[in-house]
Amino acid sequence: MTKTIKSVEKSMKWYHYVAGFFAGAFLTNAVPHFVNGISGNAFPSPFANPPGQGLSSPLINVLWALFNMLAGYLLFRVSRINSKSKMGLVLFFVGVILISIMSSIVFVDKAK
Repeated sequence: MTKTIKSVEKSMKWYHYVAGFFAGAFLTNAVPHFVNGISGNAFPSPFANPPGQGLSSPLINVLWALFNMLAGYLLFRVSRINSKSKMGLVLFFVGVILISIMSSIVFVDKAK
């Protein structure tokens, strides 16, 4: 069993790990934009004025979320992450955690 895990880790290159990290980040970033967009709520996006602070329409947020989902999916496929790639999974979830924390800080004033 451990021989299989080691062979999976050896077959992964550095860029697979980078892709895994960014897959987690893009997939996590899709969540608030998608939820707000399909709920009909305006929400900050990079296309607002000022970018990331002003509010974008629900349609813009849905489109931004779909782009993030596509990018995250493609990066996840490139990363070759699977249950046998422990370091790949760790880096994927580090991407999820970092974007989650950053979003909670950036959007804290959104409701005010």
